[in-house]
Amino acid sequence: MSDAEKRLSDLGLTLPEAAAPVANYVPFVRTGNHLYVSGQISFGPDGLVKGRLGETMNVEQGQSAARLCALNLMAQLKAALDGDLSRLVRVVKLGGFVCATPEFEAIPKVINGASDLMVEAFGDAGRHARSAVSCPVLPLGAAVEIDAVFEIA
Repeated sequence: MSDAEKRLSDLGLTLPEAAAPVANYVPFVRTGNHLYVSGQISFGPDGLVKGRLGETMNVEQGQSAARLCALNLMAQLKAALDGDLSRLVRVVKLGGFVCATPEFEAIPKVINGASDLMVEAFGDAGRHARSAVSCPVLPLGAAVEIDAVFEIA
């Protein structure tokens, strides 16, 4: 078990199995020492978290959905690294997408759910650049989707 998985376990979290793509794309691409992980939606043990921030969901619910995205990103990372998360050098960038009403402005706070978990799991190597935007709808009705770029050894 990697240090990151131990930290997640201490938080009461476990990584899910890496999800298969739902369309014509691959879950990740490695080029050089960078790993690009396709967008992971807010899917967890209880199924897909659907909703629209500012309409059917509040900030805390959105942050919880973003944490699920982060766990799914880490699951893809683990799959790409043949199960060895210790090969992570750093989280380079997260791109966050939040299904929200036009009036909802707390998009960065929602994506903090994923950003905070990356730092909790990976320490300083989890600190990253980021974008956070809203949109009227996400694939399958998901509340949040996040993609990532990782530097790996």
